[in-house]
Amino acid sequence: MALRTKQPHDRGSLALRGHTLRWGERTYIMGIVNATPDSFSGDGLAAAGSATLVARAVAQAQSFAAAGVDLLDVGGESTRPGARPVDVAEERARVVPVIKALRAQLNLPISVDTWKAEVAAAALDAGADLINDVWGLRLPDGGWNASMARLAADRAVPIIIMHNRRATASVSATGGHYPRVEYDDLLGEIVHELRESVQLALDHGIQREHIIVDPGIGFGKTPTQNVEVLQRLDEVAELGYPVLLGTSRKSFIGLALGGLPPEERVEGTAATVVLGILAGADLVRVHDVAQMVRVVRMTDAIVRPGAWQRITSQP
Repeated sequence: MALRTKQPHDRGSLALRGHTLRWGERTYIMGIVNATPDSFSGDGLAAAGSATLVARAVAQAQSFAAAGVDLLDVGGESTRPGARPVDVAEERARVVPVIKALRAQLNLPISVDTWKAEVAAAALDAGADLINDVWGLRLPDGGWNASMARLAADRAVPIIIMHNRRATASVSATGGHYPRVEYDDLLGEIVHELRESVQLALDHGIQREHIIVDPGIGFGKTPTQNVEVLQRLDEVAELGYPVLLGTSRKSFIGLALGGLPPEERVEGTAATVVLGILAGADLVRVHDVAQMVRVVRMTDAIVRPGAWQRITSQP
């Protein structure tokens, strides 16, 4: 069976702090910086106490930069299934000092992982460059998050619009997951709801080239549904916007690997990254940056037109 190569890189670009992401030319790596004490993946930098949070975040980000990361994603509220909600003040207190320190040390684009407009505004003031909204311009109660849409439009910053759905979480040995989420047409509903969120963004004045979509693997979906989203990721790519894929260390990988803990899911994550690239992912959000940079580089060399020549001609 012949591999299908990706289309040439004629899909536009996004400029961020002197860096240009040329969609289709290669896959970009977003490194996760968890300014939380309770990340599902065990890498929450506030677990040892807030006193060392900023120093640990800077050290992690510097190691990511040395490994070849393209963007950093800073979050101050765990979004694992069943996690304790964090109020605006607490979340802001976690992310703002980290973003300020990262901006002082690194010239990489920084994303803030939040659905709260007040936190996003403070993060942008501190030096963040884009917003990663895990509720996709919706609110957890089902309403529209017009405040976030206005903020992104007024500041003229890119926004990642992720699909999500409220569901009852369960926690097992492999981590939190959603054992039952009702969909009549899984991909049809995901694409439809993403399209609605994109339209809200456009209606509020967010530029089309500032929109990135994320199918929300691990959010409001059962482990089986997560796998189906991966199998049919090309249907999300057909929306015509850059696609971010976030599968790193998630519980459905642990389930498939016989119950392995998050820190032992590197190879499983790699499989999802490769298949995601083949199906249309433009960015991958990961914990294990050094390993995924290698996985992405090799996959791009095989499937993206001209990538082998560009990669092998570099000194």
